[in-house]
Amino acid sequence: MVAPGADLRIAQTIAGAELTITVRGVSRTPAPAVVEVEAFHPVPDLPVELTMRSTETGRATRASVRLAAGRAGPYRVSMQVFRAGPHELEVRTPAERSVLPVRVLVPATSPWELVIHGGFYTAGLLVVGGLLTGGMSRRGPAVAVRAGALVGVVALTVAVLSPQLPEPVPDGGAPMAESGGGASMAEPGGAGGRPYLVGRFSTEPARPAAGTEFTLLVDLVDGSTGRPVDDLVLHHEALAHLVVTSADGAYFRHLHPVRLGPGRLAVRLRADRPGRHLTYAELERTDSGGQLVTGAFEITAGAQAAPVATPPPGASVIVPPRPVAGRPTTIGVRTRGRLQPWLGMPGHLIVRDGEGGFLGHVHATPTRTTALTFTFSFPAPGTYLAWAQYATGSTIETVPFTITVGTESET
Repeated sequence: MVAPGADLRIAQTIAGAELTITVRGVSRTPAPAVVEVEAFHPVPDLPVELTMRSTETGRATRASVRLAAGRAGPYRVSMQVFRAGPHELEVRTPAERSVLPVRVLVPATSPWELVIHGGFYTAGLLVVGGLLTGGMSRRGPAVAVRAGALVGVVALTVAVLSPQLPEPVPDGGAPMAESGGGASMAEPGGAGGRPYLVGRFSTEPARPAAGTEFTLLVDLVDGSTGRPVDDLVLHHEALAHLVVTSADGAYFRHLHPVRLGPGRLAVRLRADRPGRHLTYAELERTDSGGQLVTGAFEITAGAQAAPVATPPPGASVIVPPRPVAGRPTTIGVRTRGRLQPWLGMPGHLIVRDGEGGFLGHVHATPTRTTALTFTFSFPAPGTYLAWAQYATGSTIETVPFTITVGTESET
């Protein structure tokens, strides 16, 4: 959940572009909100239309940016926000459209703050008024000063106790009984969250060919009702993190699909090799923990040859000589440029076993502005495929490597 007045960031892979859309927080409504669209290399020539619409009133505000081919970095526009509460942010390109649920939260003034400030103000008026009227009578100023002191003591007491008092519900926050997507006010340890979802992967066309563009669809339904799931929450600045790899690991993509509607996500891809491809989607529902759903699809033979995946120039990976299953392993990555945050983290490490039945994802601890450190515990011995990812200069770099993990007896 994003704090009231804080920035909201959402990653989207749309029309061949990797974008991070940031809606700057507002302290009141109506007010203009700065919206920043950061484009990562490679950047196509692409018009992007943005619409922010209140789901309560239907009132909308629109803005547009045009990505310039090859120019990565932020593009800024201003959009008017008329009220707090649930909204939809529509991101539209000539070929694709995504509708993202967002909630505009505005900091609310605590009633205790009103008591404190009002009490001190009233006390000051009473004391000053009593002193100024001292020449008219003796009883009047004495009563006024005593009343002012009493009000001041009450205000001071409330000020001292205010950190222990409940926080006010922000303007635009979800009702206590709300069960849909967005922010929730449910108590921790309450009803126990929601059932896990079931994910199904499919492609359009059903059997795409290597070297041709196709759409990968992710359909999500509730595990108990079978209804489309529409209560996904942002998890590391995305509604879903989608990893696609070929069976041999030579093809790898980390994507953030668009939301077509309740329970349906999609992303456009172009696989460069035939064969079986594995899919993994990291998701999180309201009031529930994270979940990984998996699947697979086939790519038929095409004319395009498969390129060889190589680390970017200047990047290097440092792995201990004999990692042991079940023990934390420290992996160092020296980057080719100064780090910038991506998906809320300095770096990401995605690990898959050889068969594809296991996928792990951990985040980095920055050691310097040009180096990362990951700590990961491999669940079993064997050979693992790994990809370290980080952002520098509005470019997302991916460093593939393999790790052979042994057992205690081999050390």
